[in-house]
Amino acid sequence: MRHPHTRTIHRRVAGALAAGLLCAAGFAAPAAAAPPADPPAPADGLALTPPMGFNNWNSTQCGADFDATMVQGIADLFVEKGLKDAGYRYVNLDDCWALPERDANGRLVPDPVRFPDGIKAVADYVHAKGLKLGIYTSAGTKTCSNTGFPGALGHEYDDARQFADWGVDYLKYDNCNNQGVDARQRYRTMRDALRATGRPIVYSICEWGENKPWEWAADVGHLWRTTGDISDNWSSMLSILKQNLPLAPYAGPGHWNDPDMLEVGNGGMTDTEYRSHFSLWSVMAAPLLIGTDLRKASRSTYDILGNKEVVAVDQDPLGRQGSVVSSAGGRWVIAKEMADGSRAVALFNESGTAQRIATDARAAGLPGARGYSVRDLWQHRTYNTAGTLAATVPAHGTVLLRVAADPRWAAHPPAVELGLDGGLLLTAATPATLTSTVTDLGGTPARQVSVALTGPAGWRVRATSPASAAVLTTGGTLRTGWRVTAPAGTPPGSYGLTLRAGYRSPSGTAETVQVPLTASVVVPPPSGTSYLGDLPWLSAVNGWGPVERDTSNGESAAGDGRPLTIGGTVYAKGLGVHALGDIAFYTGGACEQVTASVGVDDEKDAKGTVAFEILADDTKAAGTGVLTNAMPAQQLTADISGAQVIRLVVTDGGDGVDSDHADWANARLNC
Repeated sequence: MRHPHTRTIHRRVAGALAAGLLCAAGFAAPAAAAPPADPPAPADGLALTPPMGFNNWNSTQCGADFDATMVQGIADLFVEKGLKDAGYRYVNLDDCWALPERDANGRLVPDPVRFPDGIKAVADYVHAKGLKLGIYTSAGTKTCSNTGFPGALGHEYDDARQFADWGVDYLKYDNCNNQGVDARQRYRTMRDALRATGRPIVYSICEWGENKPWEWAADVGHLWRTTGDISDNWSSMLSILKQNLPLAPYAGPGHWNDPDMLEVGNGGMTDTEYRSHFSLWSVMAAPLLIGTDLRKASRSTYDILGNKEVVAVDQDPLGRQGSVVSSAGGRWVIAKEMADGSRAVALFNESGTAQRIATDARAAGLPGARGYSVRDLWQHRTYNTAGTLAATVPAHGTVLLRVAADPRWAAHPPAVELGLDGGLLLTAATPATLTSTVTDLGGTPARQVSVALTGPAGWRVRATSPASAAVLTTGGTLRTGWRVTAPAGTPPGSYGLTLRAGYRSPSGTAETVQVPLTASVVVPPPSGTSYLGDLPWLSAVNGWGPVERDTSNGESAAGDGRPLTIGGTVYAKGLGVHALGDIAFYTGGACEQVTASVGVDDEKDAKGTVAFEILADDTKAAGTGVLTNAMPAQQLTADISGAQVIRLVVTDGGDGVDSDHADWANARLNC
């Protein structure tokens, strides 16, 4: 499926999904009828673990560099860069591989410019590498690209035979131009056509979750899309995560929930966010289809995609999708049962600031035990814990653990948690007081414990109490006070600090742990009434493109928006955002009220559903219900007295982020 904002035939994921979504405040189970506790694996033995491979669409779409040379180059890189060894197998073609018309015999014709030797020659090349080839078409008269290549509706058996004759191993079957034919009929017909070929072909149903395929497709396809298209930004990834998580009971060997391809490496997110993306898709037992052009990929991209310990979570043969343990305040704990009895546990921080996220082994589903082994799958280190699983997780970060009730737990060093009490909001030349904590979570003592806090060059960071301890026993904590001063004249903005601790295990091995932190240098807000669009923000997360000042969201570069317009009324001042949006402002306890006229911008016609919230120090101070384009602007007023930070939050109304242009018109701050 295509970019949801440019592909004109895209339809929104049905509102029936809304009851099954999660929100930052908590978790809701899907409203759909419950599936069997353990749906049986299909008899064909295909996709017993989630398919892993590559699809070109997210990086090339129909560009000139999508051709046989590219596909063969990706196969080469799978082998050269160790991705094949990590488990990646499928090299999949997306749309635009064919000519726009069938031949005189009604057969599909590969584009002779892109694929001069045909698809079979490419399949032979890929197979010679020990890999498999995938192809794409749509369950309609045309495919989804703007050109519209021949779809398979009415040609299912002939097209399936062609695919099998070419040596195709995987079919992605899209949902465009379907002429209103019942979804179950469309997808079952192609299932039967594929089976009739006698060739084992993994069948990927791409109908975007519109007809709840998780309820009916376990005996139709091997995987089914649960949402609209993913895009290479934090908001899109997060929205799709929240739609897919409640569907855990429907996944299993041979039938997987598919939250769409990976964006890792495409450049729209940070490496921290990409590690979260990869971790969360793995703990959800999602198909792992690389969406970046590996010919241009960085070392960090290969490191993320090639992390075999994370891949092992995704590929666990038990086939469980992880379930939500807790999610309050954007502090997510997601646990996945593993075949060996262990649990993969993701501590995921949705928020824009570092947060402590904690659970325990029993809550994650493990039996009671005196101690547990804990493997950090990104740090590749093993510790022991008496039961607590906790970490200070960076903004948008994920700590992914594999936890087991291991009789040899005491052979590992104790897990040590680092934390920081006190805010990281500083004014230049004014000391801030902080307290660091180092806590032994293990069932064995940590010895010769020391802690250090470092800041940018020129900053003064001084301990005001002891920064070492001879020993910490289980649950023991070293608390150290700090004075941190940014130099006079330091511009407002975000600056990195590092909290680091060293200690020795009972066996004498030296261990080091550290947490990256972000401090914000701020300036007090002006007295009186100010437009928020005229003030600097602490942070801004936006679904598409940057937050715009005094215009609507244009989805791409800064300054590409239009006049803010809600219900026919044009506003000269305000903020234009796109769900999921979150803008934080420093108010320093000196302000009393925020007011705004809010709604969906008129530029999206009848599309777009959003909800607005104003948070004062993470406590909801005001909010709306779900708003649509058909509604006039609503006045929103929040009492923020005493708050240090306020946040303007826009959520997606519970149906994904397609066309969710939201306006904070005339947004004002009274101080």
